[in-house]
Amino acid sequence: MAAEDEGRTEEPSEYKLEQARKEGRVAKSQEISSSLVLLFGVIVMIILGRWLLVQCINVFNYYFSRCSNPDVTDANLFSAFLINFLRMIAPIAAVAVVAAFAGNLIQTRGFLFSWKPIEPNLSKIVPKFGEYFRKTIFSGMGLFNIAKSIGKVVLIVVVGFLVIRSNIYTIVEVVSNGQILSAVGKIASTAATILVTVAVLFLIISIPDYFVHRHEHRETLKMTKQEVKQEYKELEGDPEVKGRLQQMQRQLLAQNIPKAVKEADVVITNPTHFAVVLKYEQKSQYDAPRVTAKGEDQTALYIRRLAAENNIPIEENKPLARGLYTDVQIGAIIPRDYWKAISVIYSHILQNSDTNE
Repeated sequence: MAAEDEGRTEEPSEYKLEQARKEGRVAKSQEISSSLVLLFGVIVMIILGRWLLVQCINVFNYYFSRCSNPDVTDANLFSAFLINFLRMIAPIAAVAVVAAFAGNLIQTRGFLFSWKPIEPNLSKIVPKFGEYFRKTIFSGMGLFNIAKSIGKVVLIVVVGFLVIRSNIYTIVEVVSNGQILSAVGKIASTAATILVTVAVLFLIISIPDYFVHRHEHRETLKMTKQEVKQEYKELEGDPEVKGRLQQMQRQLLAQNIPKAVKEADVVITNPTHFAVVLKYEQKSQYDAPRVTAKGEDQTALYIRRLAAENNIPIEENKPLARGLYTDVQIGAIIPRDYWKAISVIYSHILQNSDTNE
């Protein structure tokens, strides 16, 4: 069933995508990892082909030289097999593990670890055959996976047929002449050609497969309008409550403005749109004044009027007033970027006070 049919018409929010990522649910195509494992595994086998052949010959020599020994339970026979087997398989397995890890790392865009997918969930134990068949067969994604699987089988058959047909006469001729090592080499090169070609084609197929899975992943995370509203309330707070809090803050600010202006050193204006009240505390541990009040438009005019009534210096500096109003909260110390401009204003105020005296 499409997301729109369930009422989920809204794109998933960044928060929901992040939560899904924390739970281990990300867009991922297994085709990319399996294709990389196959491709690099075959490449390693091709590079180590001659060495692997020598190891196999050594194993055959070891066992043929002891085939007259009737004791098949001899521990040395098993240990020799195990050591040689691990020696041959270790480099291929190591490269395959790295390739699988890299394939997942590329798709998840970084390390991703979550216990969520393996947490016990009784609802997953109960068989739901109807839902299973609906998702795997009677759905767009199910039909896509079936078509993809059939296409891969057809691809393997076609590539194998074409490569074997082009080499079959050479293989038969070499075998007929009794050239065992040459025959093994020719068969191995033919098989390697098939595997490399198929791996590359599978890797090409995995690219659109990834984008299909990414689209399906976002479809499963789509939200209803109610879910969007609920998430907004949880993250940002109820708009009505938030509005009341802002109103209370404005009222509290209006009550504190007269006191802040009366005790201020200077009011910096824009000249009418913004007004910022500064106060330097002598006993403070900071070397810069603090913003004790600020306002915009009507509040700015109110601050200017209070400053004029209380003989507080008013300095007009458009960029400084706008910058302080935007960047500095009430009660915060002036950032270092503004110290030079503030020092000029305080110097000007001190000069005017000395002149008046």
